[in-house]
Amino acid sequence: IFFLLVCPDNLFNKIKSSCAKSIRKCKEINISFFPYESQVFTLNVPDAFYRCYSPTLEKTKDKDAVMQVMAEQIVTLCATLDENPGVRYKSGPSDRASKLAQLVEKNLEDYYKTDEKSQIKAKTHSQLIIIDRGFDPVSTVLHELTFQAMAYDLLPIENDTYKQGSAGNEREAILEEDDELWVKIRHKHIADVIEEIPKLFKEVSSKKKATEGKLSVSALSQLMKKMPHYRKEISRQVVHLNLAEDCMNKFKSNIERLCKTEQDLALGTDVEGQKVKDSMRVLLPVLLNKSHDSYDKIRAILLYIFSTDGTTQENLEKLIQNVQIESDSDMIRNWKYLDVPVISSSAVQHQKHPRRDRSSEETFQLSRWTPVIKDVMEDAIENKLDSKDWPYCSQCPPTWNGSGAVSARQKPKATYQDERKSSARLIIFVIGGITFSEMRSAYEVSQAYKSCEVVIGSTHILTPKKLLDEVKSLSKPKDMVCIKDE
Repeated sequence: IFFLLVCPDNLFNKIKSSCAKSIRKCKEINISFFPYESQVFTLNVPDAFYRCYSPTLEKTKDKDAVMQVMAEQIVTLCATLDENPGVRYKSGPSDRASKLAQLVEKNLEDYYKTDEKSQIKAKTHSQLIIIDRGFDPVSTVLHELTFQAMAYDLLPIENDTYKQGSAGNEREAILEEDDELWVKIRHKHIADVIEEIPKLFKEVSSKKKATEGKLSVSALSQLMKKMPHYRKEISRQVVHLNLAEDCMNKFKSNIERLCKTEQDLALGTDVEGQKVKDSMRVLLPVLLNKSHDSYDKIRAILLYIFSTDGTTQENLEKLIQNVQIESDSDMIRNWKYLDVPVISSSAVQHQKHPRRDRSSEETFQLSRWTPVIKDVMEDAIENKLDSKDWPYCSQCPPTWNGSGAVSARQKPKATYQDERKSSARLIIFVIGGITFSEMRSAYEVSQAYKSCEVVIGSTHILTPKKLLDEVKSLSKPKDMVCIKDE
């Protein structure tokens, strides 16, 4: 019998008394999490969003129960990574992040006390930062134009499976880590992807000079027949080219005109860097455009509200009525349960993380926004996070600054003690889901700071549409929401 979590004493005693003779081996393997990508993990508990944020469960045990389960799962991740990190959290109006951080700290302490085989007895040179989902609402609703984020947002990809072709001639392709091309291009801007894939086709075909001139689907078919060795490689290139073309078709037909508005609202400045003086004037063309569906209009309204730290009750009612989204209005109103101001109030000010200056970085005009979590990652590595806003639950090694360490993927052979001294790892956990753009940030920061590997995780992976549906459900009673029973 293998236990993903620590086996409770009462269960162990029950097994011992009833069927011990029939058991050959009983072991705790501590892997109660899902490695989604090389630097991304999930706890696979999407219903934690409802349990943690719904006001209908505020005075029940559901919230505490799911917090305890999440803490135990996070500890199994730390144990697998051989880490005993300093645990800290983003302080805010809610106690969710602090409560989970305290539970993780206690479970870490208990785990390393009882694990006699572990060589880790003190804190390692790593940090675990716990953040509430309301910390950066903008990144959850913005249209992203990097390949992976764009594909999952615009196309019906389910369980990482992309379906192509017409009915009766439909083929499936799984977007996974084993696909080297996918890993290579998933974080690139769609404009770069569209340029790169045809170049790869030509590289393969030039090896045998099997085709001449412009590549066509029939030419590729012939190429695959003549070159069995390259069949898999070409097949994957065809998949990603189709995927990119599907993204671009959606983009050109509708999304392109949305993106400028979204970027201006999110940043509060236009392409020239001029401050947006009237956010409502920026928003109105989107709301009046009949080609945009209700989800896109709701996303634009939310960006307007986020940019102004809330709006008036009267203005909100007018927006909802004019856009005719009364049945979906809770997709907007319920953000208050994530401690994001929807109705502006002088009494409650939403504390925003100070943004890093990225004006010198090269960006596409429709991709100027950077997820706030990327700033947090960089500030943490450079030891710039304010301890008042980001308190520790325990004493963190004073040597933490990310310097002198190397990525876990590039460690030279050394003794265990040497590795523990030289390596640093930053683990980010977001309560209530992470976006693909935030996942990408972990890779970008790891690449930029060779001294530290960033690992990011959450309860589940978000797409904007799924998140809006989840936000809408928060005000519904538990029996009307499809959630798992623990």
